[in-house]
Amino acid sequence: MPEPSPQPLSRGERGLNRTHVVAGVLRDAQGRVLLAQRPSGKHSAGLWEFPGGKLEPGETAHAALRRELHEEIGVDIGAIEPLIAVPWDFGDKSILLDVYRVVDFAGELHGREGQALIWRHIDELLDIPMPPPDRPVATALRLPPHYAITPEPGDDDAVFLARIDRALAAGVRLLQLRAKTVPAARLRVLAQAVQQRVRGAGAAMLINAHIDLTIELDLDGVHLPSAELMRLSERPPVRGWVAASCHDASELAHAAAIGVDFAVVGSVQATRSHPGAEPLGWQRFAELCGGTPLPVYALGGLGPADLPAARAHGAQGIAGISGFFPG
Repeated sequence: MPEPSPQPLSRGERGLNRTHVVAGVLRDAQGRVLLAQRPSGKHSAGLWEFPGGKLEPGETAHAALRRELHEEIGVDIGAIEPLIAVPWDFGDKSILLDVYRVVDFAGELHGREGQALIWRHIDELLDIPMPPPDRPVATALRLPPHYAITPEPGDDDAVFLARIDRALAAGVRLLQLRAKTVPAARLRVLAQAVQQRVRGAGAAMLINAHIDLTIELDLDGVHLPSAELMRLSERPPVRGWVAASCHDASELAHAAAIGVDFAVVGSVQATRSHPGAEPLGWQRFAELCGGTPLPVYALGGLGPADLPAARAHGAQGIAGISGFFPG
């Protein structure tokens, strides 16, 4: 029989039998990240991964990562920061890959188990063959902490574009153009104008819902509303990012299954736009994050100041409208 294809674990499948693995993201002075090659004879041999290993009974993640990186690559680490936790089912085994940014480290770095080591820039990670659980880690490293969603453009494109310029000047590097009431002809022109500004700032723009327009204009990506997500059986054939809005575990599982890059989950807190909706709250949000391999942005009643709380509950960062486009 053929070997089962590796799949992300759904929340209900994450049981006590999974193996807890820690990995560290180390950067050099040029901002490159370290990868180690899986040695011959091990699962996924020859592929490149973020270095680390299994927790021993009673170990904390920090202690395990400190031990593993010393044993594997000869460095001693200091502070760490959580990046992403990736649950994954290989068919014959299930793991939780718990990944941390290594803030500082010291020592002469070398493969103490004979494994090859390489430094690569973040954008080069797309072309590196990796075990499937390491892919979401590479995606998380490419994503910024904030995902700004535009308000409806209104009647004056010049005013709207000026708001885009201010958001980019304030540091926004990932933007969703959400224009549900704009006629198709105007939207095409507006999307091109926003895309030009965004690329000029070194940022990326996703358009809400319009897969065909994303392909036609070669935009940076598309953001799928949850209803559109659930109608699809495979990843849309766009060049860049594919994101999705999700509200529960089943939508997140479907997003992961079709190859979405990242998700937005909410509403975490009560919002003025949906006054009667019951918010998820941080505890339920953390449960949803813990059940998906995807990087997840927290949405709903949040702004940039909520980033520490979001990350403490497993988020990649914060998404929102009013927090990035006040007034």
